Amino acid sequence: MTSKRLNANLPGMSSQKRATIYFEPGLHKALRLKAAHTEKSISDLVNVAVRRSLAEDDEDLNAFESRKKEPNLLFEDVLKELKRRGKL
Repeated sequence: MTSKRLNANLPGMSSQKRATIYFEPGLHKALRLKAAHTEKSISDLVNVAVRRSLAEDDEDLNAFESRKKEPNLLFEDVLKELKRRGKL
């Protein structure tokens, strides 16, 4: 059966893509329980988690971009300065 025919019977599925993901047994069990508790599908939970992860990546990249003109500091110099100020 082609994916087009398979998705034809499922409302809203024509714009979604199918992937196979292998979970550790404990993680899969936790996902199944959370899906049942929240009345959402495992796919919904995974989609939300992936969107959040990608949004965090985007925030990180934006932060790097906004700080790219700041001077680079050597780790050793930062430690010395903290020691000098009594913070370490």
